[in-house]
Amino acid sequence: MNNVSVIGGSGFLGTEVSKELINRKYKVTIFDKDAPKFTNKNLKFVKGDILDEKKLEKVINGSEYVYNFAGIADLDYGIDQPMKSVEQNILATVNMLNLCKKYSVKRYIYASTIYVYSEKGGFYRCSKQAAENYIEEFFNKFKLNYTILRYGSLYGPGAGINNGLSKIISNSLKNKKIIYEGGPNTIREYIHVNDAAKSSVDVLNKKFVNKSIILKGEYPIHMKDLLKTLSEILGYKKIIFKKYKNENHYEKTPYSYVPKLGIKYKPETYVDFGQGILQLIDTLKKK
Repeated sequence: MNNVSVIGGSGFLGTEVSKELINRKYKVTIFDKDAPKFTNKNLKFVKGDILDEKKLEKVINGSEYVYNFAGIADLDYGIDQPMKSVEQNILATVNMLNLCKKYSVKRYIYASTIYVYSEKGGFYRCSKQAAENYIEEFFNKFKLNYTILRYGSLYGPGAGINNGLSKIISNSLKNKKIIYEGGPNTIREYIHVNDAAKSSVDVLNKKFVNKSIILKGEYPIHMKDLLKTLSEILGYKKIIFKKYKNENHYEKTPYSYVPKLGIKYKPETYVDFGQGILQLIDTLKKK
């Protein structure tokens, strides 16, 4: 069995990727501050911080592939945290790259964002962009293979309360009306976490070596149309648009600012967006 380390594997996406890896007969070690919410005979958990190089070394030693889902993933938190974003998203990444080089890891798979070459995203975007540059340079200098995954708007059960779609639905259930921070013409390309996880494991195929991959939803969705659908499902007629508190969120997917084009990967099967929304609503109602 191939040994795979999933750094940050107890989080929203990391959990689903770990499960998918196990389903495909990989042996997985999750390294995280928090224990995963599932168990399996082919799953090992190591508790630790990504800045603890000694613990990281023990996990990466013997791994054929290393996924990194750790660090700052919340744009709203990282947007005005220059030091934290450097420590969590740049320094930790370079430490992992050094260890991957030392132990001849076959490939380093990095969770990035479509904000990475946008004009938006603040220090979060800066840190992700810098991390990508280091990853590419490690290949240039040391031939450490990589795959960079630039995720769009993730949604699905298990998401934190700050996740975009979960936040909209939770606030709507709480206030009995549809509330959205942003304009009606905002466009998002939502991808279900299960689809993102499957695609994240598909990229272990050799054809994705040393590539930057964009993982997003099948179709662009106007928020005014999505909110209207939510209004009909939940039975709340009132829809309220609030002004952005954080202007570093993009209004439309920022492809027009991308100097380095990624390859769009379309999985053979994907979760229907309507079914995914109903699943998410049902989960949040139970909470």
